[in-house]
Amino acid sequence: QRRVAITDGNEYKSYLSMEGRDQGVKLDCALDLMRRLPPQNIEKNLSDLIDLNPDLCDELLASVDQPLKIAKCKKTNKDYLLCDYNRDGDSYRSPWSNEYDPPIEDGTFPTDKIRQFEIDANFAFDLYREQYFEGGISSCYFWGLDNGGFAGAILIKKTGDGSKMFKGSWDSIHVVEVQEKGAGRNAHYKLISTVMLWLQNSRPESGTMDLGGSLSRTAEKDAPVTDMSSHIVNIGRMVEKMENGIRMTLDTIYFGKTRDIMNKTRSLVDLNIRGLTDKLNSQLADALKQHNTFKKEKSTDCDSALIPLL
Repeated sequence: QRRVAITDGNEYKSYLSMEGRDQGVKLDCALDLMRRLPPQNIEKNLSDLIDLNPDLCDELLASVDQPLKIAKCKKTNKDYLLCDYNRDGDSYRSPWSNEYDPPIEDGTFPTDKIRQFEIDANFAFDLYREQYFEGGISSCYFWGLDNGGFAGAILIKKTGDGSKMFKGSWDSIHVVEVQEKGAGRNAHYKLISTVMLWLQNSRPESGTMDLGGSLSRTAEKDAPVTDMSSHIVNIGRMVEKMENGIRMTLDTIYFGKTRDIMNKTRSLVDLNIRGLTDKLNSQLADALKQHNTFKKEKSTDCDSALIPLL
């Protein structure tokens, strides 16, 4: 099979539109392309790919995480986040009122036990969001599984409005599956987390710079359980640890690498001053090396003087 250049978007499009290609290969190329396009334009890029090859529509919509959208609950007047996990047809269920908007008659609802757990989880993660993000919106949705366990999605979105000379958005999607075992005394948790981040900095002296990307990670663990509230504690610890790890990785990969590139391509220090600084650093390194060599030789002489005494 012919390899396709990663950086050539037009060749990707040509490759995807060719007849007779295997559907799996087309999907892999489409997903590979989506991972390399700016996350702030993911909706437009996804729509363009679907228009290019409508046969991939269902697979792309199921595989590509899109930035979370915001809606307002008409009953409680609270904001909540929209995703596939609270959608039924063209309606979305509010985690605050448990009602669909627009209303539908045969919508899917969680059981009373799962619904109470969902209410408690929304309260807990609302506090978590406020402590870590100092704003934004969070929503939790849970549903039962056929095998007796349950699953859920924890969504967090924080958007910068440009008031501090930058715009941006943090979208985190955590999907967790819970299976109780050992007569309900323990549970196995499987977490899949995706974070989408993009920033735009605009200053008159430096112009506009866009920075963005996404990361996905998975984690599994077993933990003891006493009641339903224990699940919230266990899930909360997993989500907290996962977000901290992803945040550090994003800082290292995107911000750290960008800083290194900028420092190497552009210096804010005068070249003469930088030359003197490098010369001073070199002299200090030589002096330290000579000091360590002299100290080592002196130690060797002392050891030699002690040999006759022994």
